[in-house]
Amino acid sequence: MRLTIRPEMQGFMNLITRKGEAMGERFDFIEALRRVRAGKHTQREGWNGKGMWIALQVPDANSKMGLPYIYMSTADGKLVPWLASQTDLLAEDWREV
Repeated sequence: MRLTIRPEMQGFMNLITRKGEAMGERFDFIEALRRVRAGKHTQREGWNGKGMWIALQVPDANSKMGLPYIYMSTADGKLVPWLASQTDLLAEDWREV
């Protein structure tokens, strides 16, 4: 079921209920990136795998990587480097985990 939200109501999307569960706030990739940079995990509602999320890895002195990067926890719990698709960049179904 898709909900249509009037433009003036976009800021009030917190805790919309679907199938009896609280969905929480939804946002675009720009906000998802802000939260990832702040140390949070985010995910898309549109991703097929359950439990998938992205986060930021900041290398330390013992790291083999020299720059920060975004990684994903896959549906089976493995951690892999992640690169956003155009669909991910334009989606508005991001949420904090």
